[in-house]
Formats: sequence, structure tokens, C-alpha cells
Amino acid sequence: MPFHDSSDIEGGVSGPPVMLSRRGVLWFRADAWRLICMARVFAVANQKGGVAKTTSVASLGAALSELGCRVLLVDLDPQACLTFSLGLDPDAIELSVHDVLLGRLSPGLVLRGTEDGPDLLPATIELAGCEAVLLSRTGREHALRLALAEIGDSYDFVLIDCPPSLGILTINGLTAADEVIIPLQCETLSHRGVGQLLDTVHDVQRLTNADLRVRGVLPTLFDARTAHGRAVLVDISARYVVTVLQPPIARSVRFAEAPGSGRSILTTARRSRGAEAYRSHARALVEAESAAGAPQGARSRPGAHGRQEEGGPDAGARVSPPAPPAPPARSPARPLAVTPVVATAVSQVASR
Repeated sequence: MPFHDSSDIEGGVSGPPVMLSRRGVLWFRADAWRLICMARVFAVANQKGGVAKTTSVASLGAALSELGCRVLLVDLDPQACLTFSLGLDPDAIELSVHDVLLGRLSPGLVLRGTEDGPDLLPATIELAGCEAVLLSRTGREHALRLALAEIGDSYDFVLIDCPPSLGILTINGLTAADEVIIPLQCETLSHRGVGQLLDTVHDVQRLTNADLRVRGVLPTLFDARTAHGRAVLVDISARYVVTVLQPPIARSVRFAEAPGSGRSILTTARRSRGAEAYRSHARALVEAESAAGAPQGARSRPGAHGRQEEGGPDAGARVSPPAPPAPPARSPARPLAVTPVVATAVSQVASR
């Protein structure tokens, strides 16, 4: 992870930078600790193709941009469908994420802007040969995470479009991510892939990214009129104990039409049910990050998160003593037993 110079922090800094976890860089100065937080990273993954991974990444990215967030999209699929969907011709691109993963170029040299708002690390067919090269390299699972560390503080959210496989490219996406979103076509075959992906997620948690968590299953191509679709959702939630993200994304021809214009459905069919559903999910992401809260003294932004180090509050801040424990709750009064003596006393009082 590259260290930032003092111009990145209000008031300047002095002293050496100190690494803090995977998500930021902590700078020391005589009177304060300051934290620069990195973006929140989401991998959108499912090894089954045709479940709307690319559509979800493009639509969520556009929806987050509408909310004023700085968004980076990463196309990890050699088919380059995300790149094409956002108006770029993969056959005409010379520099791509392939060069970044192999360490040939800095990601800042490969970034491309899009009309929908997010920046993009584009893909080309060359990415298909990247896995073979990475397999012979030490630390191959961390190639994308190290690349994103160079530019992560420039964005609030990073969305990774993983390929329809469980190979080294998908492992890179999961290793770089904070959370994984699993698009699920509400059909039996797609249902089977969820269990296999969750097994891979558990391996990544154990070996390369202990902080990775599953945000939930995103139902796509959903037809509420069919009992089969509804039954698949119920079974997924019960079988794998994962959150089913609401609302589901309804099947619509508008999604198929959007890539032809190089824009997302949020532009081509702004008021459609699908566009509104993705806006709802984008608001949920932003609200979740806002609820997590940024630490005092941090340069906050949507998606920033972290914790204040002990002994390092802002200058002049005083640590309040812990609140006294609440008194134990009083046990409820025991009911009075109605004995013959009590019954006699009650009848005497009533007769007066």
C-alpha cells in the first residue's frame, strides 16, 4: 500500500506513516492520530453465468454515482461484458486490468471514465491468459488487492465484476473485497451454484481474507408470478443461512436493451422497476456505511469506516469515564397466596 504525503490530510502531518489493517494508513503527529480510509469493496460473484452479475455491477455503480459517491468498477471477466456495457470497445482498448494484475502498469494509468459516472478498470480478452501467468507467482491471490491499495482512497465504493468461474481471478476479487454479493437467478441450476461459491468464500476467509463476509443473495431475473421462483428464494435462505437482499430484481427486457447504448438501465429506462430496485439497493449500501460511522478525527466520506486507536484521540479531546452500570432490574412482586386467613380479611374489609 503506498503512503500518502502530508497534503492529503488537513493541517499536515509529521512523523512516519504507520500501516493500519487492510483499509487505511494511519499517520502520527505530536498531537493527533489521523486516518485516511480506503473504499468499501464489494465483489459480485457467482460461478454460474447468465445471472446478471455484470448488469448488477453496472446498475449499482450508476445508482451509487447518482447518490454522489465516487465509484470504481473493476471488470475481471475476460469476456469484457462490463467494459462493453459501459460504452467502451474491448477490441480497441490497449491498456487493461490485465496489465495491472501482472504489475506492468499502475491502475491509475488504466482507469477510464464512463458516461454513467463511475470510473472503470476495463478488461480485454488478454485477461484470459492472466490466470496462467499468475499461477506461477507468489502471492497471486493478492494481486488485485495490492493494485486497489494504490487508488482506493480516491473512491467511496469499488465494485468487482467477477468471472463465471472459481479460478484465480475470482479468488483475487474475493481476496480484495470486504463483502461479496451473490446474484441469483431464481432457478434450480443457479441455486446449486450458491453452495459451491460459499465453500470458496470459506476457503478465502481461512487463507487469504479473514475479514470477508457475505452481504447476501441478490435475486435477479425474478418473476413473482411463478411458484418456482418464490420457492427457490425460500429454500436458499433456509438451506444456506444467508440474507436475501430485497427488493428482488424483476425480469425485464430493458436490461437486455441497455448495453446496446453503452449505458446502464438507470439512464435508458430511468423509471423502470428494475432501475428503482437497484437504486434501493444502492441506498442500502450507503446507509449501511453511514450507520457504521467514521471514527472521530477521520476525514469522513460515504463508505469510510474504521476505529479510533486507543490513546490517540484528537488533540485536546478528553476521554469520558465509563458510565456506571445500570442497577439490576427489580424482580416482580410475588402474588399473594389466597389462604383462608387472607380470604377472611378481605371479606371483612369489603363488608365495612
